Amino acid sequence: MKNGELTIIGDAELVEELSALTTQTARMRARMADIMAELERRRCARPGARSRS
Repeated sequence: MKNGELTIIGDAELVEELSALTTQTARMRARMADIMAELERRRCARPGARSRS
């Protein structure tokens, strides 16, 4: 969405869009954390895996 488009949208619509984007961002961060945790679990489960120190 371009700045020019934002000027024709009302406050309520902007707040609604912001809320949706915030929710989407939170879901993406949670999904990223899940994926990173799974990769770490797999890395540690490999035979001969060393712990970081």
